[in-house]
Amino acid sequence: MARKKMILDLDTGVDDALAIAYALATPDADLIGIAASYGNTLVDTAAENSLKLLELLGATDVPVYRGFSHSSTTDDFETMDISMDIHGKNGIGNVELAAAARPVESTPAADFMIEAAHTYQDNLIIVPTGPLTNLAAAMQKDPEIVDLIGNITLMGGALTVPGNVTPYTEANINQDPEAADYVYKHAKHLVMVGLDVTMQTLLTKKETQEWRDLGTEKGRVFADIFDYYIEAYDRLDIDKRGAALHDPLAVGVAVDPKLVTLLPINMMVTHEDGRTIGDPERALDPVKTDFAAVEVDTADYLDRFMNYTNQILG
Repeated sequence: MARKKMILDLDTGVDDALAIAYALATPDADLIGIAASYGNTLVDTAAENSLKLLELLGATDVPVYRGFSHSSTTDDFETMDISMDIHGKNGIGNVELAAAARPVESTPAADFMIEAAHTYQDNLIIVPTGPLTNLAAAMQKDPEIVDLIGNITLMGGALTVPGNVTPYTEANINQDPEAADYVYKHAKHLVMVGLDVTMQTLLTKKETQEWRDLGTEKGRVFADIFDYYIEAYDRLDIDKRGAALHDPLAVGVAVDPKLVTLLPINMMVTHEDGRTIGDPERALDPVKTDFAAVEVDTADYLDRFMNYTNQILG
C-alpha cells in the first residue's frame, strides 16, 4: 500500500507550529507541503512563520504555498485582537526567528491541492487547521478532486460543546462559514476534530520544560512559543490548567483515527453564524461522509505527542 501524503493548511499560529512538528515527526505520513491561510494572523505572516519553522526543524524540502488572504465572501481580513492576545502579534508567541532563506512557492495553494489530489488520490490527507477557504476554492475550481482526496481531517467546529466565538461557533469555521459549508457537504470523507475533543488535550509547562531539557535551540524555541500560549490561556481565563493542542490533535487523528470516537453524521454549516450541525437534507442518507470526533483518548494522544515532539526537537 502506498504511503500517505499530507498537506497542512495553516494560519500559522502557536498550535499550528506544533502541528508542523507533529506532521514531520509522525511515521505514518509524509508532509508534502503547507498551504498558508489567514486567521490567527495575516496570510503572508502565516506563510513566513511556516517557512521559518520548517527551517528550524530542518525540513527545508517542504514547500509553502500562499493561499487566500480573506474569506470567500469578504474583500479583506484583519486579525482579531483576541487572536493576537492568544498567539502574539507575530502569530508565534512573539518569539523572533531568523528570516527564512527560501521564498513562498509561486503556485497558489488551491492549485497545489488540485495537483496533489490528482497525483496521490486516495493516499492524500489534507489537514486544514484554519478557515476552509483554500480547500473550498480548490474543490470548486476542479470538482473532480472531491472524489480523489482520500481524507480531510480538519480542526474546527463544535458539535457537543459551546463555540469559542459565539455559543455555537468555533473560530476557524467562523472565518468563512460558506466555504466550510461547501466542504462539509461535498467531501468524500471528512473528520471534524472540534472543540469537543481538542479542549481535552491540554499541555502544561511541565511538558514544555521537557523540550527545554533537550538542550537544543529547537526545544527552547518551541517551549518559548507554547509557554506564551499557556500564559495567554491563564491570563484570559480560557483554561488555567494548561493550553489546548487544537491543531496537532487534528494531525494525530488524520493518521490514526483510533485516537478518537467518531460519530457518523452528515453535517452542514449555517451561513449566518457558522454553526456546525447535522444536515437535515442528508440525515437519511445511508452513507455518512462526515464524522465528528466526540471523545478522545487523552492519555494515549499526549503520550504520543510528547514522544514525537521530543524526537524532532531533540
